[in-house]
Amino acid sequence: MRIITLNVNGLRAASSKGFFDWLPQQDADFVCVQELKAQPENLTDTMRTPTGYSGYFHCAERKGYSGVGIYTRHAPDQIVEGTGIPEIDAEGRFLRADFGNLSVISVYLPSGSSGEHRQAAKFFFMAHFYPMLQSLAASGRDVLWCGDWNIAHQEIDLKNWRANQKNSGFLPEERRWLSTVFEELKLVDVFRKINPHPEQYTWWSNRGQAWAKNVGWRIDYQIATPGLAEAAIDTSIYKSERFSDHAPLVIDYNYPL
Repeated sequence: MRIITLNVNGLRAASSKGFFDWLPQQDADFVCVQELKAQPENLTDTMRTPTGYSGYFHCAERKGYSGVGIYTRHAPDQIVEGTGIPEIDAEGRFLRADFGNLSVISVYLPSGSSGEHRQAAKFFFMAHFYPMLQSLAASGRDVLWCGDWNIAHQEIDLKNWRANQKNSGFLPEERRWLSTVFEELKLVDVFRKINPHPEQYTWWSNRGQAWAKNVGWRIDYQIATPGLAEAAIDTSIYKSERFSDHAPLVIDYNYPL
């Protein structure tokens, strides 16, 4: 089972950069995407049903903003769109697809970098998202949360960690919250389970020469319940082509579907 997650930073922009030519070649069972920046009426047939896939989406109410999706080669038993919390669901940040005992979730945590009001929205999301994580972690299901969590967990997860300790995405309280997800709920950062090496990033600022110099952040995750995490056998960050300012995170699991 291969699962890919990517913040596309605009599905139409990613399409123009060849994302839907690349996608069918990846032999992925599920592809989770975030930051669609599109409404349902903006989605072309190719965006809805790329070759070999069916797409499911949770779009934001605001045009050109947020939104998440899941592409799958398998027919889902159930689709859960949103969290049930109006303030979160208006921004299109959560989509769950169930396949037998497996739940695949595309999630997009807010960025707090644009100001205090957005950092407050991020903390609101974190506070309300944690009980959902807790409930699913205890459900007995194999669950995978894929997406842009907008938090670099440890110093190894961003290039300039010293300079970013007071910036959204690397605030002490954000990092502590994510530590609690791993330590108290026993959920697993699957990439880090397999790859302990530094300079493994999934996002690069468009400012300066961040991409060229690999001055990046690892803020895109596949976070799994322990049994599913144990099934992970290989991981990579795809950087041969660029579809957005993020890179696709690819993980293979020895998991029967």
